[in-house]
Amino acid sequence: MKLKYFAWVRERIGKAEETVEPPAEVATVADLIAWLTQRGDEYAHAFDKPKVIRAAIDHTHVQANAAIAGAREVAFFPPMTGG
Repeated sequence: MKLKYFAWVRERIGKAEETVEPPAEVATVADLIAWLTQRGDEYAHAFDKPKVIRAAIDHTHVQANAAIAGAREVAFFPPMTGG
């Protein structure tokens, strides 16, 4: 599955995207975030407040409890503001 990172999430991780194969027990967006935080300090820093992170699966905004099975792409970004 391809992961894409935007705004300060990308800056903290140090890359815009990557391809990963999470373990079978990683079933939801929240599980994926928890798994990613174990991959290194940069991920732990990027996802240190998981409740503020927004996600999209295959270009559709989803909640943290959304299943990732079959997803081709998961994107992570901070809350958006108007302006």
